[in-house]
Amino acid sequence: MFKSIRDSLARTRNSVFGQIAQTLGTGDITEETWEDLEDLLVQADVGVPTTMYITETLRDRAKKEGLYRADQLTQALKEELRALLGENPAFNLEEKRLLTVVLVVGVNGSGKTTTIGKLARYYKTQGRDVVMVAADTFRAAAIDQLKVWSERAGVPIISGQPGGDPAAITYDGIRATRARKNDLLFIDTAGRLHNKFNLMKELEKVYSTCAKSVHEAPHEVLIVLDAPTGQNALLQAEKFKEVVNVTGVILTKLDGTAKGGMVFAIYRDLGLPVRFIGTGEKIEDLAPFDADQFVDGLFE
Repeated sequence: MFKSIRDSLARTRNSVFGQIAQTLGTGDITEETWEDLEDLLVQADVGVPTTMYITETLRDRAKKEGLYRADQLTQALKEELRALLGENPAFNLEEKRLLTVVLVVGVNGSGKTTTIGKLARYYKTQGRDVVMVAADTFRAAAIDQLKVWSERAGVPIISGQPGGDPAAITYDGIRATRARKNDLLFIDTAGRLHNKFNLMKELEKVYSTCAKSVHEAPHEVLIVLDAPTGQNALLQAEKFKEVVNVTGVILTKLDGTAKGGMVFAIYRDLGLPVRFIGTGEKIEDLAPFDADQFVDGLFE
């Protein structure tokens, strides 16, 4: 049985957001109430700019709506958090075309290769003909790891030799996928450090190869972020956005951290939608992001 979004938020809910519920549970709203709320939101990795925006918005609401009891702020807080997440734009993977190309980026240790295996399995169960390309050629272990996940997902993989040209492997993968008439291609890229100039140039070449090979490709560029790394993950995402047109985020290891609040910073600071959440270690533990479920799961 796969883990739900609510299950994966247990640590965040039971620690930081549980304290928020207690803070807003009794008594009148005082300046201490606002200070405590700010501190707890920052602890949850909502981020300082987003935290200040939330508390200022709530202060304005309290004045306009005549809220004076702390417990009256709970529903208002949930509404403001939900509003921050907006409405997800259409996800290009949902479109049925001759070939959809998805580039997956992120640093080593973020759970990127594992996530590609989960994505492949998820979309295979949705009726898509999925292929994976192992374009992370800098580490032989990365190719081997993706092969393991291809077997688990029951999805074919195209790979080359360790140390090979990632752009060339990408090109070969696209040609082979077209020949097989598959309709969805996930490309694993090197778990490069975002501050390594030469490696980021290699990523640019992979992106360019996709663009030259398939109309409007890559159709999605998903960055995998490790939730426990918190605000550092946002810095990574900013660097990747400068190199490739990142279109969405997959947040991993959410079940292992109390920092679930970073989702709000991802939306507000980066302008990126969260597409999926990794809810556990099993291959089926990947859930499409649902903003209503997410906010409810933080409190209930």
